[in-house]
Amino acid sequence: MTEKISFENVEQYIGSFPEKVQTLLQQIRKAIKDQAPEAEELVSYGIAAFRYHGMLIYYAGYQKHVSIATAPFTVFEIFKKELAPYKRSKSTVQFPIDKPLPMELIGEMTKFRVKENADLAAEKAASKAAAKKKK
Repeated sequence: MTEKISFENVEQYIGSFPEKVQTLLQQIRKAIKDQAPEAEELVSYGIAAFRYHGMLIYYAGYQKHVSIATAPFTVFEIFKKELAPYKRSKSTVQFPIDKPLPMELIGEMTKFRVKENADLAAEKAASKAAAKKKK
């Protein structure tokens, strides 16, 4: 049985991959940071992630691809046409390591997720305030 590696931080996670995958993960990381500068970086479920008003986006490296995952999955429906060339599941999109990453698309998806999480947080706050007023 293989023991699961536990990473203490994103640098350690990214550093565990071959150089080509590290380069791609760093590019994804930068694209996300550019669109979500206030987001907190962390390792969650054993992979790299960003949190902003809740979990924002996950990104991971593999032998033949890198991927982005998120929940809710709205972002994958909104960008369905742009993501068509890539292998997808309900919550994840895979980018092959032998092709250039769609950096602009990753940035746009991140921007969408930032707004989605901020809007959700504002709705929750407003709902909480309204419930407090009723008491």
